[in-house]
Amino acid sequence: MRPLDPRLLRYASAARWFLLVGAALGLAQTLVVVAFAWFLSRAISLAVAGYGPAELAPTLGALVVVVVARAALVWLLEVAASRGAASVKSQLRARVLGRLAERGPDWLAGTQSAGVATLVGQGLDALDNYFARYLPQLLLAGIATPILVLVMLWQDLPSGITVIVVLPFIPLFMVLIGQATQAVQRAQWDALQRLGAGFLDLVGGLATLKIFGREARQADRVRTITEAYRGRTMKVLRVSFLSGFVLELGSSLSVALVAVSIGLRLVDGSLQLGVGLFVLLLAPEAFLPVRQVGAQFHAAADGLAAAEDVFAILDDAPAPAAPLAAVWTGPTDAARPANAARPAPDALRFDRVRVRRSADRAGRAAPEFTAVFLPGRLSVIRGASGAGKSTLVAALQGFVPFDGQISLGDAVVVPGTPRPWLAWAGQRPGLLAGTIADNVALGESSADPALVHWALREAGAGELDPATRLGVNGDGLSGGQAQRVAAARAVYRARLHGCRVLVLDEPSSALDPVAEQRLVSGLRRLAAEGLIVIVVSHRPLLRDAADQVVELDGAAHV
Repeated sequence: MRPLDPRLLRYASAARWFLLVGAALGLAQTLVVVAFAWFLSRAISLAVAGYGPAELAPTLGALVVVVVARAALVWLLEVAASRGAASVKSQLRARVLGRLAERGPDWLAGTQSAGVATLVGQGLDALDNYFARYLPQLLLAGIATPILVLVMLWQDLPSGITVIVVLPFIPLFMVLIGQATQAVQRAQWDALQRLGAGFLDLVGGLATLKIFGREARQADRVRTITEAYRGRTMKVLRVSFLSGFVLELGSSLSVALVAVSIGLRLVDGSLQLGVGLFVLLLAPEAFLPVRQVGAQFHAAADGLAAAEDVFAILDDAPAPAAPLAAVWTGPTDAARPANAARPAPDALRFDRVRVRRSADRAGRAAPEFTAVFLPGRLSVIRGASGAGKSTLVAALQGFVPFDGQISLGDAVVVPGTPRPWLAWAGQRPGLLAGTIADNVALGESSADPALVHWALREAGAGELDPATRLGVNGDGLSGGQAQRVAAARAVYRARLHGCRVLVLDEPSSALDPVAEQRLVSGLRRLAAEGLIVIVVSHRPLLRDAADQVVELDGAAHV
């Protein structure tokens, strides 16, 4: 676990700005500390020498100004740290969510989605302590301590040498303590992820557990994980308190060595009172940033552990898919091989598309898929469970790597590029808390009421009131209603953005025949407008209403 990971600067530009601002404020704060020690030691020396209030007034006034300036700089550093943490968290969250969108549901299905949710939420929130407590002290340790040691060497060589000799022992203690802290903190972070994942899974399957009478056992399991997390938290606190005591003891003994040396030389008259007081005031300030780095390391450990997992996701970039060399990729006839068929105008064409299986599914060879989907036609993709229907849709979306080529008209669909021409609804409705209109117009700045009504009607859900407010995960709707709202969302996007392709994955699996017939009628009207409408479904009604049926039977022929 590095104190400052270079990847943080690469993925979050706000971190670079904070380092610049923090360094400037740290330098100013160091100069103010030197000025404070100088004016305070001078004021005490003048008072001991017998000077009156009139002679002390300028020095005391300057001392007050320095104290106010130091307080203002400390406040500014805290403000900069808080704003920097907020900006960095926002940028990292945006990057992680963007990377999750690039990898798609196929990648997310192979991970623990609840753990990812905990990471993006509470995990990144732990960066507040990293920026507010740890990083400012790290900057001060790199700026203030060397400057203060140089000033002490300039004013009193023996005291400066003493500080140089004893100062390295504190980082040595920090390294030894940090190794123990890293182990217990990593275990605590893993326990938190297990606790969050277990609780979310429990909430998601609570209805099923209740039906089978297994909810009590799951409550005991959550209680056990919670107790384990509590125990690890107390262990981290114990290590934190002990390490803080060791660092405080080491720095106190180091300052005591300087104080004893100054006291002895003041007694024998080899050191002036003003210089001795000045150096003695600077000694604790020289040790303070280094000591605070070790003390605040524990507060930042959660954020650093979460940042490591975030960087692992961001560094895991998907490999671009390469098209087959024999497949035509250009828009002109001259660039097309003689044996390649010319795609129909605006047709969606799959040419020998083979999805690349992930490592855990490498034993199953994916078949090649070739098909042409024409505008104005309702096409249905059928096949046995596991034949690759949803995976094929994921390849169209750019979520999974594939060999071969997908083209829309004369344009090749390049993996990893935006797809403004595609509107899609998956097997899971994915509804959010809010009104039905908000869910239909999801992703838009505002909802068009007339277009929302039209989209619901075309999706066979014209009886739903767009103003109806839903709970989490679309609570308040039946399964069939939620499916139709999700289909309406895709229809809304297709009309609003002029999408040429509309894809629905099992949109009627929970619908009764009447509702399914209304959905089919709406899809046929959309196809008649010139859209390429593709539906993944096993339902006989959709099969009978389709203009084109593509059967996936392992050979992926049409």
